[in-house]
Amino acid sequence: MTADDVRKKHREFLFPATANYYAEPLVIDRAKGLRVTDKDGRTYLDFFGGILTVSLGHCEERVSGPVAEQVRRLQHASTLYPNEWIVALAERLAAITPGKLRKSFFTNSGSEADETAVALARMHTGTLEVVALRHGYSGRTLVAANLTAHAGWRMPSLVPGIKHALAPYCYRCPLGLTYPDCGVRCAKDIEELIQTETTGRVAALIAEPILGVGGFIVPPREYFEIAASIVRKYGGLFIADEVQTGFGRTGGTMFGIEHFGVEPDIMTFAKGLANGAPIGATIARDEVAESWKGSTISTFGGNPVSMVAALATLDVMKQEDVPARSLAMGARLRKGLDGLAAKHRVIGDVRGMGLMQALELVEDRQTKEPAAKRAGAVMEAARRRGLLVGKGGLYGNVVRISPPMLVEAAEIDEALTALAGAFDDVQ
Repeated sequence: MTADDVRKKHREFLFPATANYYAEPLVIDRAKGLRVTDKDGRTYLDFFGGILTVSLGHCEERVSGPVAEQVRRLQHASTLYPNEWIVALAERLAAITPGKLRKSFFTNSGSEADETAVALARMHTGTLEVVALRHGYSGRTLVAANLTAHAGWRMPSLVPGIKHALAPYCYRCPLGLTYPDCGVRCAKDIEELIQTETTGRVAALIAEPILGVGGFIVPPREYFEIAASIVRKYGGLFIADEVQTGFGRTGGTMFGIEHFGVEPDIMTFAKGLANGAPIGATIARDEVAESWKGSTISTFGGNPVSMVAALATLDVMKQEDVPARSLAMGARLRKGLDGLAAKHRVIGDVRGMGLMQALELVEDRQTKEPAAKRAGAVMEAARRRGLLVGKGGLYGNVVRISPPMLVEAAEIDEALTALAGAFDDVQ
């Protein structure tokens, strides 16, 4: 099929709600490393990594080789039958995650991982109510979509027992304050939320260490220590959603929450764990995991192919010291983005950690009026210059930049040149 054939059939046979980037959706045909090639034969530098999912690089041989071998050996076994790869990955996660996290359950996606975590927290505490964050994103299943605090991504059906706390969004502080003079009031407000909007007992706080779809919002360093202590005071657990931030992405540590000095009771993963293979994982402390008293299964969770993909991905991450690479390459990327902000007043804020960086675009730096159309125009212009980036934020005005973590310095510089040209084009 031609690219036009694919786009036509996509409109004809897929749900209309299936979102695509770009005015003329990009039809990817093949990829290698940081390069993707479309059906028309044009090659792009991928600085969004399939929504932070291609953690190492497209078709990384050290992952795809073991996967191909596993497909020929054993392609499927449900959780009804233990296999060596599911226990190997569970043991590996127990070894590398912080604190006393030890027992895992595997699913197919981040949505399922978050849903599993919330169900487990409710069983452990015996209460229903869960605190999530405004501007947060948890997925597309029913509970996950209701945990999500973006109206455009939610479903008409409302799930009871979910309360949304103020986001730690310093650039657009919901309280009109300035850090650090604010005393991190957004975190302290969780106590009043629990006292006034719940029964006084909660099951959990679920939060991304950096709010991904929200536009790579980075909380103050003290935020999670304050927030988690409040939730625990009222009987709840702390769930760290590492679907986007996990496995070295934030630079210097393996997991995003490690930057904040808080040990979660439950953590969730997906995306970059298997370099593109479908996977979701939920890990918990022993006594929390034991609270799930009934039986449960996952038909495709723990699939041998996905388990091998994850194990191979973790092997490469260790070989390449991915947290250190993300720290170094992220610093190089951030320096270039700061330079762009100095030149273009449409860039109101530069933020992020490691290889998870963002530019928030505004019509005016004083009023901070969101510039969603300009963000879309920058994405289109970057594509014309051979660069793929992402978009996000509640207002659709944030350019998200998150290349595979084996990115080289020359590729960082190439992307910055293309992005600079894109801003020049739009300006």
